[in-house]
Amino acid sequence: MSNEALVVEIADSGNGKTDEQLASLRQLTLVIYILYAFAWVTGLTAIVAIVINYVKREDAAGTLYESHFTWQIRTFWWSIVWGVVGVITIWVGIGFVVFFVLFIWMIYRLVKGLLYWNDRKPLPVQ
Repeated sequence: MSNEALVVEIADSGNGKTDEQLASLRQLTLVIYILYAFAWVTGLTAIVAIVINYVKREDAAGTLYESHFTWQIRTFWWSIVWGVVGVITIWVGIGFVVFFVLFIWMIYRLVKGLLYWNDRKPLPVQ
């Protein structure tokens, strides 16, 4: 474990969560990232992921995983917005470009989130 990860974990320990609760949140955060990744195969997994995000959001409050939940929720809603834009503009050919950019953006969001998750770092969300 890196020194930064240790500092984050020590800072996280001041939130009243037990080590088991933090480990559970860590695992759940990974599962949610995986569900979002599989959304490109079946959109249903994104629905399951967003429901979990909202149901467990309060549990993540005050931990480094709170930023991951915010990141995941924002990724979901912005992908919905741009997906709708892609559908609306598909008949003029622009929609294909929108879907391609959306696909690349989703990969970026998933990879960045997973890298921060792996390093046990909060994501820089405002």
